[in-house]
Formats: sequence, structure tokens, C-alpha cells
Amino acid sequence: MRHLVLGGSGTVGRLVVDGLLKLGESVRVLTRSPEKARALPRGATAVVGDLADPDTYDRVFTDYDHLFLLNATTPSELQEGLAAVNEARRSGAKRVVYLSIHDVEKGPAVPHFATKIGIEHALAETGLPHTNLRPNNFYQNDLWFKDVILPYGVYPQPLGNIGLSRVDTRDIAEAAVRALTENGHQGKTYALAGPDALTGEDCAAEYSRALGKKVTYGGDDLVGWAKASRAAMPGWAVYDYALMYAMFQEKGLQASPAQREETRTIVGHEPRKYSDFVKETVAGWK
Repeated sequence: MRHLVLGGSGTVGRLVVDGLLKLGESVRVLTRSPEKARALPRGATAVVGDLADPDTYDRVFTDYDHLFLLNATTPSELQEGLAAVNEARRSGAKRVVYLSIHDVEKGPAVPHFATKIGIEHALAETGLPHTNLRPNNFYQNDLWFKDVILPYGVYPQPLGNIGLSRVDTRDIAEAAVRALTENGHQGKTYALAGPDALTGEDCAAEYSRALGKKVTYGGDDLVGWAKASRAAMPGWAVYDYALMYAMFQEKGLQASPAQREETRTIVGHEPRKYSDFVKETVAGWK
């Protein structure tokens, strides 16, 4: 089958591209620039375009059967996601796999959660055969924190003390590849969750064990977190993520037994453990 991958150069998207290529599938990847196109893996075809530019839609949404839709978190995410949904309908996509968020309804006032809710609804209204994948917080988000964890012994992500069923991006990508290439997943929504409910303290403890030294949880102070994060993120992103973390601290994001079974069904195996991810990550850092 011919696949069009949107978001194919990101943390999850590049793994989806790799997975499809390993199966011998035809893969086109949307990229905004020829420079990024040269970084794509061998076998993938780049299509230069931009969801913010309608003049590029005709050349993007052609020569494909199945669409993988992943929108980066930006102020224009909703507009770009809706453009992709409308163009998928116009161009007659035979299947759409959309990457949303686990229990997205828990955060209707969080900007990038609200965006996912809107795009899921719009996709359902098109009548296109589609699958919603709803991953929890990524293990691989921790890779951003190397320069805090290693030198300062602090785990800084303010996840709170209720717990999140965090998940490995490799499991997310495997789920996406199966939803794109196998029959039987259309019309379904799958939670993608790891096997354990992890608090901020739990994450710090795993790094303590893997590093052989004390790593302390940075705590739940979102005002302090926002102040520290402004050096690395634009203001709109700090505001958005602070609202998300406040929701995590208030409600958690734990998978139910039924949702954990959904994950096993679409991934095809037991999801990877956070403790194993941390060991692998620390070994790479060393």
C-alpha cells in the first residue's frame, strides 16, 4: 500500500516511517524544506509542502492510499489538522490513522488537548475509515532532561503524585504501523499506555537506580517550572504544558485494565517497561 506520513521527521513519525519501510511499504513523507527531505531514510519519498499553505495541498495529498496524521503542538495545530482532515476527504483517503492523546477528554481546556478533541470529531464527521491512537506521556520525553538529570541529580518533569501510564514511542509506532497495514482496526480508538502508573517520584527513583546515585524529583511547583522552562520553550508552549501538568497533578492519567488490553491488542505484545527504558537511556548517556 501507499502511505502518506504527516509528522514523519518527529519522535514518533520517524519510527512509523522506518516501520513501514521495513515491511516494504511505499512511503511519502511531508516535509517543509528540501534540507529536511535529505535527512529522510533511504526508501522514503519526500513531498515538500506545508499544511499552513493551501497552495501546496494538491501535491501533498496525492499518490497515497493511507494517511498517518500527526500534528506537531503549535499555535496553528488545529488549523493544520483540520486542513489535513479535509484534504484526506477530498483526495479519497482509504484509511486514516490519527495520533491523539490518552483520555484526551480529561483536559478540554488544555490547548493541545482541545485541538485533538476537535480533530477527532472532525475526522469522525468525514465518514472516512479511520483509527484513533491515544498515547500517554512518552518515555522519550525524558531525553530532553539529560542536562538536568545528570549534572544536578534532579528529575524535572512535574508529573504529580497520582500517576501516569507513560508509554514508549516504539510501542506507539508499532501500533501505528499495524493500524495502517492491517485490516480490522478501522472505526476503533486505542489507548496506548505502559504497564505501570508512574509518579514524578517514581521516575526519579528509576534514574537513581540506573545511575547508582540519588536523583530527586523536582516537585510540583508549576510557577517555578514555568519560569525555568522559558529559557528553552516559547511562552505559548510553557503556558500550554503548564495547564497539562496541572491536569496531571489533579487527575493523573492512568490507564484502566481495559485500556491496557487495548494497548496489547494494537501493539501486538506487552508494552515496554519504563524501568527498561531508563536503563537503556542511562547506558547510552554513559
